[in-house]
Amino acid sequence: MKTWSTAVVGITLLLVASLGAQSKTMGATVTETFTIEAIDHSARVVTLKDKNGALSDVVCGPEVQRFDALKVGDKVTMRYYESLVSAIKATNAPPKPPMQAAVTRTPGNKPGGTISQQFTATVTIVAIDPKVPSVTIKGSDGRTLSFKVEDKKNLEGFKAGDTVEITYTQALAISVTPAK
Repeated sequence: MKTWSTAVVGITLLLVASLGAQSKTMGATVTETFTIEAIDHSARVVTLKDKNGALSDVVCGPEVQRFDALKVGDKVTMRYYESLVSAIKATNAPPKPPMQAAVTRTPGNKPGGTISQQFTATVTIVAIDPKVPSVTIKGSDGRTLSFKVEDKKNLEGFKAGDTVEITYTQALAISVTPAK
């Protein structure tokens, strides 16, 4: 599973960098389409070009089972579903590291699929915005992030300064369209 986590992080960084995303609040879907400019079959590296002409290399490990089906000129569309808090509960427990990941491959001849991860973390609430609804949290590493909350009822009874356990999800879907 570590390989998939690394792949999600690398591809997500590529996607966000290509879009110039500056948003601090998570919860939206980001979509970008790249063109395959080159393929190094022996190293399993695909060079992708974004809409601005910037090139990025992506290493495709053995988990990309249909790597040989990729061709120069193919379009690779990535949809990143930013984190969404699905649960908040009171806790005094130490931080939890668990992560659940799932991989679903797209049927057919071209590589593609969805990688989703669900995390649970113990954090401190910095602010709550019931109108969005969203919550700003500070993690054990000191970083402050804001997340949209799936159901505003999950925010009821909590205030800034509370230590809580949150569960949030992120997913990355990748599809390939053959060159014409």
